[in-house]
Amino acid sequence: MTPVIDPKGADVTLRPATGLWIALISAAAFGVSGPFAKSLLEIGWSPGAAVGLRIGGAAVVLLVPVLIALRGRWSTMRGNALTVTIYGTTAIALCQLFYFNAVQRMSVGVSLLLEYLAPVLIVGFLWLRSRRAPNALTLVGSVTAVLGLLLVLDLAGDARLDPVGVLFGLAAAVCLVVFFLMSARVDESLPPLVMAGGGMVVGALTILLLGVTNIMPFHFVFTDVQLAGRTYSWVVPVAVLVLVATVAAYVTGIVAAQRLGSKVASFVALTEVMFAVLAAWLILGELPGAVQLLGGLLIVVGVVCVRWDELRSASGDDDAAVLDRPSPVEPLPKP
Repeated sequence: MTPVIDPKGADVTLRPATGLWIALISAAAFGVSGPFAKSLLEIGWSPGAAVGLRIGGAAVVLLVPVLIALRGRWSTMRGNALTVTIYGTTAIALCQLFYFNAVQRMSVGVSLLLEYLAPVLIVGFLWLRSRRAPNALTLVGSVTAVLGLLLVLDLAGDARLDPVGVLFGLAAAVCLVVFFLMSARVDESLPPLVMAGGGMVVGALTILLLGVTNIMPFHFVFTDVQLAGRTYSWVVPVAVLVLVATVAAYVTGIVAAQRLGSKVASFVALTEVMFAVLAAWLILGELPGAVQLLGGLLIVVGVVCVRWDELRSASGDDDAAVLDRPSPVEPLPKP
């Protein structure tokens, strides 16, 4: 959080209050992808086909808005070409590739839990990089959120572990770490829309290469699907996956990470599991049990702990900035 000193000497702190709501919107958008993707998989689509059409469709949708946003700013895009390439390859394409490979070998619950170890990995990464242990409240929030995930995913049911699947799940978690860290550090001159759109183009090309080489085979079936007990065209879940679960989800996710920072944004993203459970209930009729509802509450508590700790740390930084501020009688430095 950056303190700003106005010409009158007042301390004006930028507090991105809307960042939390944007992060929740992003989590909700990502959360609906599971039920709609499942409806396509049930009629015979391969995971590669669902992922490829999801990312490729999003790249097409974002192409025109990205070109408009880049008018007169192509130098900025060239300067961030490597960042966009790594983001599209790792945070978008490989993350989904590793996740679907984990799902093929294990239950969806175990795979999702492994992927969403990313927030804990971020806390550990920041700990190693700064060589300063996180505050106790952050550690409590981390443990609480993971316990909540365990309850929401109900791993005591049909969970089964596979060593290769575990490695794929952990690889997806690392890719998710890259998503949050890179989203929080995007060049301010590069609009979130451009970052997301450019990443989608790179991700789509990556998925296409994986499909052509048969690493991620494509298999499409163009028949009706079942959603909320009704029959719909296959176009409906595809449209939701592209427009909501990809375009809206990634753009708002980048904005949220810029406003909240990678650590807090990654913990708020844990609520995606709750939204996924709710969407599965409404769309597929899978009613969450009392244990899952308790797990959802623990996730919220964990997110609140981390967010509270972040605000307390930022408040301390602001107080230090006020002490270092020039006195009213001293001239302020020229910008």
